[in-house]
Amino acid sequence: MNKLTLIIAGLCTLYVSCKTKTNEKNKDVFPVIQPIIRDTTFTQEYVAEIKALENVEIRTRIKGYIETIHVDEGQVVRQGQLLFTISSRVFQQELQKAKALTKNAMAEHKSAEIELENAAKLLEKNVISPPQYELAKAKVEGMKAKVEQFQSEELQAEIHLSFSQIKAPFDGIINRIPYKKGSLLEEGTLLTTISNNNEILAYFNVSENDYLDYTLSTDKNELAQVKLLLANGTEYEYTGKIDAVESEFDDGNIAFRARFPNPNKLLKHGSNGKVVKTKKLPKAMMIPQKSTFEIQDKVFVYVLNKSQKLEQRNVEVQMRFPHIFVISKGLKPGETILYEGLENVRAGDEIQGEWKNSVL
Repeated sequence: MNKLTLIIAGLCTLYVSCKTKTNEKNKDVFPVIQPIIRDTTFTQEYVAEIKALENVEIRTRIKGYIETIHVDEGQVVRQGQLLFTISSRVFQQELQKAKALTKNAMAEHKSAEIELENAAKLLEKNVISPPQYELAKAKVEGMKAKVEQFQSEELQAEIHLSFSQIKAPFDGIINRIPYKKGSLLEEGTLLTTISNNNEILAYFNVSENDYLDYTLSTDKNELAQVKLLLANGTEYEYTGKIDAVESEFDDGNIAFRARFPNPNKLLKHGSNGKVVKTKKLPKAMMIPQKSTFEIQDKVFVYVLNKSQKLEQRNVEVQMRFPHIFVISKGLKPGETILYEGLENVRAGDEIQGEWKNSVL
């Protein structure tokens, strides 16, 4: 080997050595973090249908004219309070007729009993034959049945007459009254509705997974406590409690019922809202959303391995919070992930990690 060759070989070795040192020194620096493990909670909202504790339609059971309306729309009434009076002259006449027939039948029954007593005495003296006595006895039984028939008709007339006075079935609030005084009503006509809003019932549908979480929980009392968001987005001041679950699933959902106190009568039958449930997540693994990227609906992160190279890792997101993901699979506590700058790297790149303070 001549002298020139030795000089060239030495220069090449020096160049490679300097290049390697330069690459190590100029390695790109990126911020990195580790997942945060922390107990946390999250809320779930369910569209709810709000019903009164009691809500019934008030309908007429007889045909007639409205004589008097004793209440107004929106009025609070008490159980047994008179609401409407329907014309009742026909039913009063029917009752008077039934009473008269009953009174007449009772008189005839009394007369038949006297005849039976006389027949018994005559039978002892052999004045009449046994068949004649039995005939008198049968007459008494027939008159007794007639009395019972007319008494039944009298009772039915009293019931019909009572239908002319419509009373509140429970304490509640009167809804709209579509018919006014003098309106002719057919049997079954809707007069109004009445609602008992002392408590309200909120019905909402949950998924089968949520149903199982609730049913299998060891602390149902805590899970049963729910809040209510009103239609304007404000939170209802009273806490409700889940007190019933339907018996069947419908398209993968099942209905829950929550009961809320309503002392101020703010909530009304038929209104809308959202039931809010709070759920605990013990030892949740959390990372920033900006530390992830998506490919075909799958979520990935870059994990920095011991060789300072980036690995593309698929992770499963258990819960999405604003700017934060809770990870259920794909990461382990203590692993290092790229915090930001994901668009500037790719799997296999070698970088220098710079620890970022907690960002959660």
